[in-house]
Amino acid sequence: MGEGSASTAHAALEADLRALAEVGAYDEAATIALRRAGPELLRFLVHAHGDEATGSDAFSLLAEDIWRGLAGFRWESSFRTWAYALARRASARIRKRGRREGIFEPLSNLGPLSAIVEEVRTHTLSVIRGERQSALELLRAELDIDERMLLSLRVERALSWPEIAVILADDEALDPAAPARLRKRFQLLKDRLKKRGRELGLVSSERDG
Repeated sequence: MGEGSASTAHAALEADLRALAEVGAYDEAATIALRRAGPELLRFLVHAHGDEATGSDAFSLLAEDIWRGLAGFRWESSFRTWAYALARRASARIRKRGRREGIFEPLSNLGPLSAIVEEVRTHTLSVIRGERQSALELLRAELDIDERMLLSLRVERALSWPEIAVILADDEALDPAAPARLRKRFQLLKDRLKKRGRELGLVSSERDG
């Protein structure tokens, strides 16, 4: 999907979710959100963790957070920004407490959520497994998880620096200087990847921020 069509799809999803939220149809809104945005969010988590199982577990947490939290979402940011912020927090919870320590409530307790998550997971992981590894993927494997998230949000998702600052913030009190710091951090990361790419004989595919 090209940038233009992706932007149109994101705007359409945002409009649809807002319309459903206005009439209190939160279960329907969450279902649409997970079916349409879920593959992108699952891909983000799998690539960030570098592991299908851990990324999938983080996605299960994220799906539950969206399902439970959409009714309280105040639309102070876009749904997409909010969802990525939840994805980062779900990832942090997985890393902090471990994937197999009983941190999940059975998704079957949340109505149709289990089936939706399985539907998104089955299709998206099949697509990921069928992709050829790019030079960027080879270089990404050498990064830590926070660096992978920053790279993905800027290069692949083309999010703005203020949006990325909200997603990567450690708390709700966002530092006004955070976007500029992230931009500088990204530039240093990009320079490092270029150097490493030359050392490995790979062609770097990232673009300027």
